[in-house]
Amino acid sequence: MSNRSGSKDAVLTAENVSKQVSSPEGDLTILSDVSFDIAAGETVAVVGASGAGKSTLLGLLAGLDLPSEGHIWLNGSDLTALDEDGRAAVRAAHVGFVFQSFHLVPSLNALENVMLPLELAGVDEPRKVAVNIMREVGLSERARHYPSQLSGGEKQRVAIARAFATEPAVLFADEPTGNLDSRTGGLVMQLMFDLNRNSSTTLILVTHDKSIAERCQREIALESGRLVSDTRAAA
Repeated sequence: MSNRSGSKDAVLTAENVSKQVSSPEGDLTILSDVSFDIAAGETVAVVGASGAGKSTLLGLLAGLDLPSEGHIWLNGSDLTALDEDGRAAVRAAHVGFVFQSFHLVPSLNALENVMLPLELAGVDEPRKVAVNIMREVGLSERARHYPSQLSGGEKQRVAIARAFATEPAVLFADEPTGNLDSRTGGLVMQLMFDLNRNSSTTLILVTHDKSIAERCQREIALESGRLVSDTRAAA
């Protein structure tokens, strides 16, 4: 059992993380011996070809799955030492998600979708908080519209508002512009970077879009499950 807890300033630490899954052909290695620290407030792009292990890594970092080997610390908690309920509690307290396919609740309007994690977290005056962040993402006039009445860009802005509403320590975004045209995707990413800059939230996003990756402070590149580069943008 490792007793390391990552760098003192790290909000997220991966230490010698590997992931194998069973297949008809035998064990398949998805990730192999990946290690890094991520500091609070950083913007990090995880890049690599399809099948490189990007989404698998994101799921492990968020505690949605457990590595076959290694340890992951999120905001001081060793996710690999917790059971499923324990990891869920850490996610509820410290993590936000933005997915390519939005994952909004269709029976709730836009404002209610943003209120949902606030209510689950027991935040005081969830409606007031949700109204304020809906204003920040420019959707005040669409607050009572249901997901089926919103465009793709509007749905993703609601998803971003929902993710940032609880002021998570880490926000994970998996191809957040994958279902959007380039102009709408650019506006959505600008919104994410603006919200990140105005909060202490760490932003970790999986993307195949080079222009998005270049806007991040740091780029972690995977190739066939291995970390092949970890570069920081010039100041």
